[in-house]
Amino acid sequence: MAVGTARGRTTILGRFVGRPAGRLFAHFLKESGTAAGIIVWIGIGIVLAIIVMAIFAPFLAPFDPNTKVADPETAPGGRFVMGVDRSGQDVLSRIIWGARIPLAIIAVATTISLAIGLPIGLLSGFVGGRLDRILVLVMDSIYAFPGLLLAIVIAAIIGRGILNISVAIAIVYIPTYFRIIRNHVAAVKQEPYVEAAIALGMPRRRIITRYVLPNVAQSIPVIFSVNAADSVLTEAGLTFLGLGLPPGIPDWGFDISLNWQRFEASWWATFYPGLFILILTTALTFVGEGLNDILNPLLRKKDFKAKVEA
Repeated sequence: MAVGTARGRTTILGRFVGRPAGRLFAHFLKESGTAAGIIVWIGIGIVLAIIVMAIFAPFLAPFDPNTKVADPETAPGGRFVMGVDRSGQDVLSRIIWGARIPLAIIAVATTISLAIGLPIGLLSGFVGGRLDRILVLVMDSIYAFPGLLLAIVIAAIIGRGILNISVAIAIVYIPTYFRIIRNHVAAVKQEPYVEAAIALGMPRRRIITRYVLPNVAQSIPVIFSVNAADSVLTEAGLTFLGLGLPPGIPDWGFDISLNWQRFEASWWATFYPGLFILILTTALTFVGEGLNDILNPLLRKKDFKAKVEA
């Protein structure tokens, strides 16, 4: 019975490793001891710590984030580790509760942009022709706008709220997925094994899922993590400008907007929310840059060539 269970686990593991996601994960584990792998693990550790903080906010926050707990602009010390803002609210409590907003927006915005950008990038790069030209024109038009400016315009049109901000940010990042995936697909399409599959009359959908997608999948985690880092800054910018969330919801960008004019009198009310924006953005950037070094075959070839020449 134990042997059968072990064989079953081995079979499941073998099937997973044989798939694109499994091969990427196996390669990542193999390279996890390198400098790039260590950077990824550091970034993942910081992000997980912030996720835990957000999940257990009711237990970790010493005070209600929207309740006046002391005189305004009380300096850090004693019960108020990070001080009190101009509204008399505990800064630490608002930071802990405020972690939920950027994490939620990261999850929704990047998922929407991936769900739209990936399939149309695959389709455009593989089909080509008039459809490709139209999609490239549309995506290049969106991509031409500065990301934050476009997000501001969309957020001003559709209004406040977590979902609305997520949609605004997702629209900004769809062209990023499209352009990278489309270019990779156009290159992979010229490979002999893809041309052979086309010549044999294999269905287009099967060619894309079996031969094309596995060879462009290494780009997806990198784009996802880099866009996640940028979405933190975009969300903070929108809430700073008053285009993000309704009043009363703890948010790092909103706290900076509320307290920055009193920076000299209560620097802590602006500094600590900005510090956590920096920490989360840097951690996600670590993940993206580290994964890019590990999963990008061109970088690996350059690194190997440099070692040989040395």
